[in-house]
Amino acid sequence: MQPILQAIDVHKAYAAHTALNGVSLDIPERSIFGLLGPNGAGKTSLIRIITQITAADSGEIRVRGEKLNPRHIGQIGYLPEERGLYKKMRVGEQLLYLAQLRGLSKADATQRIKSWLDRLELKPWVSKNVEDLSKGMQQKVQFIATVLHEPSIIILDEPFSGFDPINANLIKDEILALRERGATIIFSTHRMESVEELCDNIALINRAHKVLDGSVRDIKNTFKTQTYEVEGRGRLMVTHPDFEVLEHKERENGHFYDRIKLHAGTTPNDLLRYLIGTVEVHAFREQIPSINDIFIRRVQETMPESLLEEARS
Repeated sequence: MQPILQAIDVHKAYAAHTALNGVSLDIPERSIFGLLGPNGAGKTSLIRIITQITAADSGEIRVRGEKLNPRHIGQIGYLPEERGLYKKMRVGEQLLYLAQLRGLSKADATQRIKSWLDRLELKPWVSKNVEDLSKGMQQKVQFIATVLHEPSIIILDEPFSGFDPINANLIKDEILALRERGATIIFSTHRMESVEELCDNIALINRAHKVLDGSVRDIKNTFKTQTYEVEGRGRLMVTHPDFEVLEHKERENGHFYDRIKLHAGTTPNDLLRYLIGTVEVHAFREQIPSINDIFIRRVQETMPESLLEEARS
C-alpha cells in the first residue's frame, strides 16, 4: 500500500527535553496503524504535529506526498486522550455544533448524527447534557464527533478508555468498518491486546526515537525464538543434541507440558518426528511472541544501562 501519511526525519524539543529525534514513518492508506510507546516516549508530540496543534522543529509531515498544510485539517479526525466535550451542552446540540464547525450542512449533519447515535446505542441520550452521561457514553459521543465529517485519516488516542468489554467490542467493530470504507486509522494505546486484534502495522517510539516498525505479521516473525509448546503423555529426554527443554511440567496420569527450543539447523518437522516416535502427542504449537512481549523486550533493549539498573533495584 502507498503511504497516505509520512513523517520524515521529524525533530521536536521543549526547552531541554527532546520529544522526537529524527522520527520517520510511512503509514499505508486504508490501514490501522498502531503508534506505540511508553509514557513520555514522544507519541503525543508526533500526533500534535500531525494535527497541526504544534509544529516540528525540523523535518516534515506529508499527506499523499504533499507537505502538511492547513487544508489538510478537514481530512483528519482526532480523538485526544483528554476529552474535550462541553459538559453543559446536550449531546445532540453538541454533535450538531461540532459537525457544522467541520463544514457539514445542518441537514447532512443531522442525518449523520441520527445514524451514529443509533449505531452506538445513544439515541435515548440525545437530549441529555454531557455531564449526565457515564464516562463510557461520553467517550462514544467524542468518537462520533471525531468521525462525523468522514475524515480520511482518523487518529484515536486511547479510544477504549472507560469502556466495558461489550462497548469496547462495539467500537472495535466500528473502527474496522471505517477502514473498510476507506479510512486510515492511527491508533495509539497501551492495550496490547487491542493492537493484536486491530492493527495491520505498528511503530514503536521510545525515548524520542523510532525503535521498531513494520507489519504486525513481519515483526512477530522477526521476534520468533524457535520455541514450541508440547503437551502429551509419556516421558521425553531432558537433554538432546537437536533441542533444549526450557520448561517441563509433570501432570496427572503421565501427562506433561514442555517448552522446547530448537537448536540451529533443526526444523519443527524434525522435532515432531522425534516426539511421535517417543511420546503420545496431544498438542504441538509454536510459541509466537505477543505484541506485548515484543514491546517490553524492545523497550528494555533500547533503555540505557543506568536506567535498567535503577529498574532492577
